[in-house]
Amino acid sequence: MRQRIKFLIYIPFIFLFSFLIFSCSRKNSQSVENQAEISRTQAELTALLQNTELDSVSRYAIINQIATNLIAVNDQQGLILFLTGWVEEHPDDIYNAYWLLMTAYAYMSSGAEPVAEYYFDRILQGYQDLLVKGNSVHFICLQNLIQISKTPRNRIRYFNDLINRFPANVSITELYLRLALEYEKESEWNEALKAYSIFLAQPDASTIQISGEPNAYKKARQLVGFSNSPKDWTFESLDALESAVKRAIQNYDWRSLDKYKAKVNFFSMSWKQDEMDPNAQEEFSMRNFMRGNRVRFAKELDSDSNSNEAYLRTWGWSQYVSVWYLYFRKVNFPLDPDIHGNWEWAGIYMGEKL
Repeated sequence: MRQRIKFLIYIPFIFLFSFLIFSCSRKNSQSVENQAEISRTQAELTALLQNTELDSVSRYAIINQIATNLIAVNDQQGLILFLTGWVEEHPDDIYNAYWLLMTAYAYMSSGAEPVAEYYFDRILQGYQDLLVKGNSVHFICLQNLIQISKTPRNRIRYFNDLINRFPANVSITELYLRLALEYEKESEWNEALKAYSIFLAQPDASTIQISGEPNAYKKARQLVGFSNSPKDWTFESLDALESAVKRAIQNYDWRSLDKYKAKVNFFSMSWKQDEMDPNAQEEFSMRNFMRGNRVRFAKELDSDSNSNEAYLRTWGWSQYVSVWYLYFRKVNFPLDPDIHGNWEWAGIYMGEKL
């Protein structure tokens, strides 16, 4: 049974204050009957905060209440100035990571995601992790950074941190896939292949459903398998591959056809099957279907062919399924410039197109 994994599911604590900032600030502001009372309360709390004999727990409660009151009146700028000022003036406060986390959320609520990213990252780089209500502030920061960061280099660091530091809190399978994609964006192909290999080694790799990446398993399997193969069956152009295959069919040269078939991930299946279905990956020799049969092929490639994929209609292979579409595919393997962009005979679709 397939299990749908939702990427980096937020824990309830994340919205301890963000729910106020994002959805309740205006409502609370409208419900406040006496702004003067709020101001008096803030003044009293500020005065209490000046007491140098306060213990850390009491000081935390006062600061948190001041911040909550600022959120209630939708004073995000005041909230940011208060919290950042406190952190700057009290660098030894053990809760500074928490105050900066609130600051980051305040910037997010105003649409300033790049500034929020700065504060989330600042917490990771400059402050020890802090557990609030049993939840790691560093983990919360990483969750948010993955969501808002646009830089592949930074995202690579965040994914690695999540994997190494919080493996029990995330889907390792999904994170390795997403890490591989970020390495690709940076053209770090060796690292991408390592990440893809670890992704494939996970027990749920073939069944996990990853948002935005419907063909993740197929792509990873093709890249890793291709990387570990001799790659000696590819042709420099589609024309060269098409000509070679047609010539072999015309001459009933099954040995050449067997040579031209891709040695990794070659499939033979109906149009309804999945390419990664184990039943579609069975090895066979073309000899078994050429002896005693009159095999022919279309003069031109099928009209559904394009710059990356091509189909050659052939027939006469079997009394059961006469028509086969030979499937040619452009090789996507940037790790090796001599192979990248070549063409391979990647599989066979049996039967007429649906």
